[in-house]
Amino acid sequence: MTLFSRADDPHSHRVRIVVAAKGLAVRIVEVDPSRPPEDLIDLNPYQAVPTLVDRELVVYEAGIISEYLDERFPSPALLPVEPGARAQARVALHRIEQDWYALAPALESGERRDRERVRRILLESLVAAEPLFRARTWFLSDQFSLLDAAVAPVLWRLSRWQVELPASAVALDRYARRVFVHPAFRASLSGAELEMRP
Repeated sequence: MTLFSRADDPHSHRVRIVVAAKGLAVRIVEVDPSRPPEDLIDLNPYQAVPTLVDRELVVYEAGIISEYLDERFPSPALLPVEPGARAQARVALHRIEQDWYALAPALESGERRDRERVRRILLESLVAAEPLFRARTWFLSDQFSLLDAAVAPVLWRLSRWQVELPASAVALDRYARRVFVHPAFRASLSGAELEMRP
């Protein structure tokens, strides 16, 4: 398998965490967004990362790739087996994408005024979700899951995005420390990501 990835992209990071959690041997091709490789241009009509190639199959979009890998390589399972719990996890993943990942482009390259507004929105959303990080060892689960793979890249980039959690967000801070030392998370980090945090 080949994964077209970008070293500083949270969506790519999310997939690399899943790859590491599954212990998969995947060739990672780093992509410069200003000059995508010909292979990627031919494979993905959006020329976007992450893009996974598994033999003849081409899969793109981080959430779709993550679920594909979890189904193709079922051990360890990163989504619940029971349909109701699985649906709840998918709803939570959708919220993470809509509420947090959707803000990333403005935080990375938006105008200064927009960045300030988006920082406030992200901070308010994280603080509102803080009680959810108290309930279980991992995010809404007792075991590391696709939810953690989705949340971790956002939390890792908070300092880069100049978003500072308040002292009252104790459970969220503890969760972040726990997820940042998880072996799959550590193995997923690119050189650019290692430089994002002191």
